[in-house]
Amino acid sequence: MERVCRELFRSGSDSIRIKKEETAVKNLMAILEAALNLSVKKGFDAMSLRDLQAESGLSMGCLYSYFPGKEALLHIMQDQGRKFVMGIMAEALEEPAPPEEKLEMAIRTHIYLSENMQKWFYFSYMETKNMGRDEAKKAIESELLTESIFRDILEEGEKAGVFSFEDANLTAAMIKAMLQDWYLKRWKYKNRQIHVDEYANFLIRFIRKALVQP
Repeated sequence: MERVCRELFRSGSDSIRIKKEETAVKNLMAILEAALNLSVKKGFDAMSLRDLQAESGLSMGCLYSYFPGKEALLHIMQDQGRKFVMGIMAEALEEPAPPEEKLEMAIRTHIYLSENMQKWFYFSYMETKNMGRDEAKKAIESELLTESIFRDILEEGEKAGVFSFEDANLTAAMIKAMLQDWYLKRWKYKNRQIHVDEYANFLIRFIRKALVQP
């Protein structure tokens, strides 16, 4: 969360009127954490700025120093979160590697990101239905972009003769769905005492068995 807020501050957002970085980052962390907590409890659409003030412990004046209203806050949360996630995914895959290693790295990176940012991933998925047309479109484009990362790795592996599958787009979509299961249905894995490492290792083995040529 701190890295997301620091990048948000340094991006020079016009809505942020506080110029001292450490103060701004600390307050942004409180605001985003409060907004995510309230979204889980009652939904972002039902959340009021008074709710956000009480949950974050900041004054209304302080809140308005960072965003002019709920719509702007939603845009900040979605836009900055997407940029952060795609940036980390790109960093993880920038070094040349065989397709099998790229696939494993992409899976692990996504799972561990969703573990560390579980509230944001859950919020982003669940709140899509309540977003305006533009924000909903961006959320859908972001999911398709994630799928395209896996599709490109799959196609690279097919060309190299190490992966075999019927349809790259459908296979990438299924991988994405299995990644989503980790952060959307945490209760299921918590009840079964499945740790994030176990899930990541199992998923990698499962997908490799389905794809890798003997």
